[in-house]
Amino acid sequence: MKHHLSVLAVISLVSACSTQVKDDSVTAVTESSPQTTGASTESPPAEMPSSAPESGQSSTPSGEAISARVEAARQRLSASDAGKKIWASIEAAGGLTPWFSSGDFTFRFKYAPVGRDATDTIQTIDTWGSRARHRLVAAPDIEFGWDGTVAWVNPADADPKTNARFWSLTPYYFVGTPFVLADPGVNLETLADAEFEGKKYDVVKATFAAGTGDAPDDYYVVYLDKESHRVRALRYVVSYKGFRPDGGHGPEKLMSYDGDVSAAGLTFASGHRTFALDETTGALGAKVTDVTVSDVAFVRDRPEGLFDPPAGARIISGWK
Repeated sequence: MKHHLSVLAVISLVSACSTQVKDDSVTAVTESSPQTTGASTESPPAEMPSSAPESGQSSTPSGEAISARVEAARQRLSASDAGKKIWASIEAAGGLTPWFSSGDFTFRFKYAPVGRDATDTIQTIDTWGSRARHRLVAAPDIEFGWDGTVAWVNPADADPKTNARFWSLTPYYFVGTPFVLADPGVNLETLADAEFEGKKYDVVKATFAAGTGDAPDDYYVVYLDKESHRVRALRYVVSYKGFRPDGGHGPEKLMSYDGDVSAAGLTFASGHRTFALDETTGALGAKVTDVTVSDVAFVRDRPEGLFDPPAGARIISGWK
């Protein structure tokens, strides 16, 4: 795709990467509601101001840079009905300014396909520049990430049990919807209302401009609550080149957005259920995956070299 421990444990994870993180630099989970039941590697957009934070300092860009990027997004989205719907969803989830101003985004994402082992990582994301660092929950000495240019795995001989390049930013795009749909290179279109689990939703389709990330043929079909404007479901496909070297994409699936978890005034789904869809009728099929999102926090102080490949790490060349 467009690529749990306590909050103290999240702080410890980041601290172990390099320098000590101050306790007051973390905005922790503020509330959580239970679930209803048990996807790009993109460089910073060209219009983004150049004052992005570097490692070893605050992870928050300057106020001027944030204001300029948010205003550019607001103007771009306000130019279409679909964009207005996405902007309303972003506002309902807390707004684009705190998304960029609260620091690096940390969360645990446990992706459990039915009948198979889960992919379970704690990850730290640079929301400004789309960089990532993951640590496996079951094997904390194994890490992988994306530094904005290359993917890496550490130690070099470790098996992260997933495609590190693909997975570095995939959970972030799921968790970060609708915020990530404000980025340049995202094309939005209003579709007819759709129903999911007995309720009708506003629907917006998001596609990606050619050359956007590793999977420009991906698309999202976003289901928005008509009253709250919150994202409640997402249809999507995977077109990642490592899985589809000859082009095209896999079958469409639907992912629910269940429950709420909040930090820094921003609200995210606390879990997802993914369903197969009938390729002919589009009817909802069997559940294929359960996802739990937890330990959401934002960290303002960034350890030196947080997103850089550690010394001795394996650099991933190609798509696999």
